[in-house]
Amino acid sequence: MSILLDRSSRVVVQGITGRMAQFHTKEMLDYGTNVVAGVVPGKGGETVFGVPVFNTMKEAVAATGADSSLVFVPPPFAADSIMEAADAGIRYCVCITDGIPAQDMILVKRYMLRYPRDRRMVLTGPNCAGTISPGKALLGIMPGHIYLAGNVGIVSRSGTLGYEAAQQLKDRGIGVSTSVGIGGDPINGSSFRDILERFETDPETRVVCMIGEIGGPQEAEAAAYIHEHMTKPVIAYIAGLTAPKGRTMGHAGAIISAFGESASEKVEILTAAGVTVAEHPSVIGETVARVLAKRAA
Repeated sequence: MSILLDRSSRVVVQGITGRMAQFHTKEMLDYGTNVVAGVVPGKGGETVFGVPVFNTMKEAVAATGADSSLVFVPPPFAADSIMEAADAGIRYCVCITDGIPAQDMILVKRYMLRYPRDRRMVLTGPNCAGTISPGKALLGIMPGHIYLAGNVGIVSRSGTLGYEAAQQLKDRGIGVSTSVGIGGDPINGSSFRDILERFETDPETRVVCMIGEIGGPQEAEAAAYIHEHMTKPVIAYIAGLTAPKGRTMGHAGAIISAFGESASEKVEILTAAGVTVAEHPSVIGETVARVLAKRAA
């Protein structure tokens, strides 16, 4: 099994005619992802790499049975695209777009609450690398060739550190069940806790690698969930140990404003919850391998 995405997923790319969207659509098709449609208002009837383009999400879903969406829409219009996907019945949406105003994401979060939990679309991002279930499907911008299929779940706020973890694992012959980028914005669709819950119930995932960074309460909330509910080992790396307090570093959400938001405080909280913390990004793979070996013993 895998979480959120598998071979049966039917994908629609919103904004498919854009330059970067076309590049990554081709990458996804080459990987074997079942991209069934694209949506760009006013360009219905066109095709991109043989994929039909529709004017609206409801048209695309009705014609193709799409259940997953990738948003490659410019920041001023991305929130509307996410809400359109929810209204069309999409079950899982990944938003790649960087620079969406926080106020727009507040509107999106409130909008999605109108749907009952069992019919509510799952959103990851914005400002994320996407999701990949190696050997099954790729929904995002990550380089598929660095992911080996296996039993380690990865959830990361940072796209590049997620890639680094996957490559280190592959170098050791260790594979990934699913890798999920949740994005680095202050307000995102899914939290660490949301994804950890899915990994906990996934029979294919044996251990979880969580990559966080300074700013925000997500890692502390994840630590509480891990301590109370997780039966699978969790390995974590927290970026930003040398970041000065009060300064934005990289991601819009990477700013320390309260206790528990600095890297050192997050490391302390996670360690107290029983998480094995890698001290440096270069030892993420080594740390996961050590925990896997200990679990198998």
